[in-house]
Amino acid sequence: MGGMRISIDKLRERLDLYEKLMRLDKPIGILLLLWPTLWALWLAADGAPDWRVVWIFCLGTVLMRSAGCVINDLADRDFDPHVRRTRDRPLAAGKVSVREALLLFAALVACAVVVVLPLRSTLLAGLCAVALFLAASYPLTKRFLAIPQAYLGLAFGFGIPMAYAAQLGQVPPDAWWLLLANVFWAVAYDTEYAMVDRADDLKIGIRTSAITFGRADVPAVMACYALTLAAIALVGHRQGLGVGFYLGLAVAATIAGYHYTLIRERDPGRCFAAFRHNNWFGASVFAGIAVDFFLVRGFPG
Repeated sequence: MGGMRISIDKLRERLDLYEKLMRLDKPIGILLLLWPTLWALWLAADGAPDWRVVWIFCLGTVLMRSAGCVINDLADRDFDPHVRRTRDRPLAAGKVSVREALLLFAALVACAVVVVLPLRSTLLAGLCAVALFLAASYPLTKRFLAIPQAYLGLAFGFGIPMAYAAQLGQVPPDAWWLLLANVFWAVAYDTEYAMVDRADDLKIGIRTSAITFGRADVPAVMACYALTLAAIALVGHRQGLGVGFYLGLAVAATIAGYHYTLIRERDPGRCFAAFRHNNWFGASVFAGIAVDFFLVRGFPG
């Protein structure tokens, strides 16, 4: 019994480490991927998405965000020990091996592939391959891109064209406008995130938008929020959305204004709070889309 108890305790310890490696204990990243995907699913389906597709995309978002965290920590395992916020991550602290992390990444990707198989779409399969490439290559962009957050926006937002492909069997121009909006949004919220680590990143030579923008970081963040809202508004206008949609955008704009009050002094703690608060920005946009369709068409069934 004693030996079995020790084995169970070790298994629980490994699972806890894997959970932290996948950042399941920090769901903000999942939400930042999920909201744009839900925007796209509702817009592509005129407010009445196929619920099977919705559940598949929700599960796929969790799996791919988890896989992205694993590959990110693999790529940054020599940098993370030198950053205060990341030095206790399982790979950085040497609690999980590279081999374990690679196996976990492969298992998560395999599960994500299995999840989308029931949709039986060649176009979707091709877009999934692109999404996997973007997620796997993003960590490397911090070595050479001045604003790797823009690449992150592509990786985090690629569920948008995938959602249109799943619902419509094609990817119309509105999908790419919405993806562009997500790129601007990612630059905004991930610059807030990067402002937390700026001092450490300068020491170790990582490139981030917070370093590239320098003292123009706060205006750049606010400009990116404005461009995000403008691109989403364009999509809504093209689709003929009404008052509910624009009220949602107004709430999102108010939230962006609140973020200005958090980041203007560049205090790391308040910048991190602004980053986490972006969940409500994404939720407000989605609420506006969903409410507008509900007012016109009723509850999707």
